[in-house]
Amino acid sequence: MKIAYFTHSLASCWNHGNAHFLRGALRALIARGHDVRAFEPGGNWSLANLVGDHGEEGLAVYRAAYPELSSTSFAVGADPAALIGDADLVVVHEWNDPALVAAIGRVRAEGGRFRLLFHDTHHRAVSDPEAIRAFDLDGYDGVLAFGEALSEVYRRWGWSDRVWTWHEAADIRHFHPPADEGPRVGLVWIGNWGDGERTEELETFLFRSAAEAGLPLDVYGVRYPDEARETLARHGVAYHGWAPNALAPEIFARHLATVHVPRRYYATILPGIPTIRVFEALACGLPLVSAPWEDAEHLFRPGTDYLVARDGREMARHLKAIAGDPGLRADLAARGLETIRARHTCDHRVDELLAIAATLGAAAVETAQVETGV
Repeated sequence: MKIAYFTHSLASCWNHGNAHFLRGALRALIARGHDVRAFEPGGNWSLANLVGDHGEEGLAVYRAAYPELSSTSFAVGADPAALIGDADLVVVHEWNDPALVAAIGRVRAEGGRFRLLFHDTHHRAVSDPEAIRAFDLDGYDGVLAFGEALSEVYRRWGWSDRVWTWHEAADIRHFHPPADEGPRVGLVWIGNWGDGERTEELETFLFRSAAEAGLPLDVYGVRYPDEARETLARHGVAYHGWAPNALAPEIFARHLATVHVPRRYYATILPGIPTIRVFEALACGLPLVSAPWEDAEHLFRPGTDYLVARDGREMARHLKAIAGDPGLRADLAARGLETIRARHTCDHRVDELLAIAATLGAAAVETAQVETGV
């Protein structure tokens, strides 16, 4: 099957978490023999920031880790029909410009033979609903939403059985436990500051708890304003700035554990949507402790795949227990990895996407299982 995906960026993961999952999903489709093309707007915000901060060499780790992936840049006003060509399935991510989203929909409505899906991986449908409702989706065959709570929003907007829950997942070809164990020290957290959506939670469940547990903490991420860096320094946190997502397995392998601190929208209005880092950390066999978060869709086994802390004091106790008990670390690592490999790999999500495409009447799809490389 010929598949075209319009993303904000495939090349850059700078403040662009969807790139993590997209790389794994497209790689899995290519491994099954599908013809996959990715398109991203030239000079997009994520890529511009990455290159501005780190130069072209900032892309080297991605290119080395994903040699089979590439993307085509297009200019504002480019003819979407020419880009789509003879694709059977087209997926458009919600970080794209509304004018482009509408133009692709018109190509479909005016006789395009492909099937067309809108892919939503953000909380704007509840935090800024007018921004999402401004998209002209009249020509779209359906919506892929990265959590059931988000799917329900679209159902209320009239999409009914034309919205599918399509969670993110781990690319286990790249995210897996290290082949050789080395020394592990302290905690790690990879994530962006969050635009004020979890400032208090980070201080309670991560910075203070790490200090109370007596564990050093390494933090990686972007968009940390001066006050955020001052907070990190006050708690003795080592801040390292941006790290290419492809380096995350190496970073995880140097640490004892990590912490999941969901943004408030995913802890309240949109429960059941974990950050991509949960999938990636568990896939790497890294023990994880979560701040309060309702696994509304039963994706994991709370208390088994990871520990849950109701408050900062319990978080500190869990972190101290993990640091002092190799058996607990090994059990958490094994259980979390077991659930990822059984339910939450990019190959699982490709199975789901191909089933959706078949439901929509897209070209015949190949569903043969392939070697994952792990």
